[in-house]
Amino acid sequence: MKKPVFTGVGTALVTPFLGDRINYPLVERLLKAQLDAKIPAVILSGTTGESPTLSDDEKKELCRRSKAYVGNQCTIIAGTGTNDTSHAIELSCAAEEAGADALLVVSPYYNKGNPDGLYSHYIAIADAVKIPIIIYNVPSRTGVDIPVSVYRSLALHPNINGVKEASTDIAKTLRIRSSCPRDFYVWSGNDDMTVPIVSLGGKGVISVLSNICPGDVAAMTDAALAGDFDTAADLQCLFQPLVELLFSDVNPIPVKYAMQYAGFDCGSCRLPLGKPNEVLKKKLDRYFQ
Repeated sequence: MKKPVFTGVGTALVTPFLGDRINYPLVERLLKAQLDAKIPAVILSGTTGESPTLSDDEKKELCRRSKAYVGNQCTIIAGTGTNDTSHAIELSCAAEEAGADALLVVSPYYNKGNPDGLYSHYIAIADAVKIPIIIYNVPSRTGVDIPVSVYRSLALHPNINGVKEASTDIAKTLRIRSSCPRDFYVWSGNDDMTVPIVSLGGKGVISVLSNICPGDVAAMTDAALAGDFDTAADLQCLFQPLVELLFSDVNPIPVKYAMQYAGFDCGSCRLPLGKPNEVLKKKLDRYFQ
């Protein structure tokens, strides 16, 4: 039986920039904050890490340096999905070579894929590497919602570990749990659905919020995993206003602005992502004051 890549919180780490380059000293400070909060996994070059505007070389170097910094203190998961299977294979093999412990692979976007294409895409990547893969289903960005029937087939591959489910369809988690093998794991892909998904057997969350308050997100998730849903629900409700602000514009525009309140100047997002508008900035300023 396959073990989950991680249980609890996986932080979808922002990528800090200094001018037009990755700010690697700040990357280490961000990683230290996650280690200090005992976060079990960090996801690099995902949506929150601005993967579309990171070059292949930047993705590989970010993975290499991050793994060298954290060692075995937490699991490093590299985002390697694209809408070109051969390119996704290249990125996945490069991440494995750079030290990634696992991969997060978003479903193909724009050209999308029918069920047969989605299955073949993921199998080709899984066959090319020796480390586990978490599928990333986010229909709002990709334009396709991976069917549960495809999960069920992919779950038989030894390198496919589960799914980051960001479809907002809570009933889909029920269908996954009832249709797929028990060792095909589910992680919430939305900060506002962490506790509900854990209550249905999910293994935790891949979180944006935990960039800012990793200890609090860990406390919420750990409480839910321990069956203390009163505590978990209270924390879910407590942070819901901030979660709504963090997703009131395109992620990661709000969270990169809000990182200043966690003590980190992570720079602006790369174009085509712009700056937060003045209304959003004032709302975030008021929240943290």
